[in-house]
Amino acid sequence: MLPIEFETRFKQLCPTHLLEPALASFRSNKSVSFRINGLRADLTQYPNRLESLGIPCSPVDWLGQQGIRAYIAAPEARQFISHSALAEQGTIYMQSLSSMLAPLYLEPSSSDWVLDLAAAPGGKTSLVADLMNNKGQISAVEPVKDRFFRMQANLRRLGVQNAKLFLKDGRAVGTLKPDTFDRVLLDAPCSSESRMNVFDEASTFHWSPRKVKECARKQKRLILSGFDALKPGGVMLYCTCSFAPEENEAVVNHLLHKRQNAQVAMLQQVMPNCSAGLTAWQGKQLDEKCGLTQRIWPNEEIDGFFLAKIKKAISD
Repeated sequence: MLPIEFETRFKQLCPTHLLEPALASFRSNKSVSFRINGLRADLTQYPNRLESLGIPCSPVDWLGQQGIRAYIAAPEARQFISHSALAEQGTIYMQSLSSMLAPLYLEPSSSDWVLDLAAAPGGKTSLVADLMNNKGQISAVEPVKDRFFRMQANLRRLGVQNAKLFLKDGRAVGTLKPDTFDRVLLDAPCSSESRMNVFDEASTFHWSPRKVKECARKQKRLILSGFDALKPGGVMLYCTCSFAPEENEAVVNHLLHKRQNAQVAMLQQVMPNCSAGLTAWQGKQLDEKCGLTQRIWPNEEIDGFFLAKIKKAISD
């Protein structure tokens, strides 16, 4: 079962009309999602090639309209897809649909220098590289050694050529490389609440309010570091797979109070199961600009997610 305190908080947070499918998602075997990797594949060959290999799947139209060729398949296809030749060759990559939005909202160009903090296992890094046509430059930072080497192998398999990898704590980057990067992607380490499932005891075992607070402390230092590393006029995309306001809007609120040149930008709503960010939680008021952030609520196809697009104002 879900931790009682988590479920109570979740019911307080989730919009009423999205609550039933959201709660059901924690008790279901979710669909498999994956995308075509443009660094390895000729996109004109799909979906015919997928069908010829026996992968029954449906295109995700709302991502297709944004230029990302993504598909969903039945839960029982997970092992088949993950061990397919296409996956092993890096032609397709299994990834949460909602997490694909982070590189999309970042809007990197082929001339940008992009910083990806806490980048492992590299799925978002590779999509950023795809959107950049393997041009420009990506600095991918990961502090945990085994995750770093996993990212290194993934990026090699996926054909990423414009990334340099650094085994480093992202909290130090803002001091070491101030006002340097055109774009910053921070998929912050979090309590992973969106990955909870009642049939996977390990997914709920480590959750606690204390865990949420510990993550929030680290996230506040990371978001300041990422913002400090950003060039004036640049853009940072902050995201987590948590529902906790302490890890989401409160972290953005912390940045807005610490950095007067931080501005929150409106995000396009590309799917129906999303809502605006909170401007208050548990009696505490947050900066009204936190309402420009975006919460994605889970269902049988989509994982929960939080996204905030932040711009660094150019000083007069």
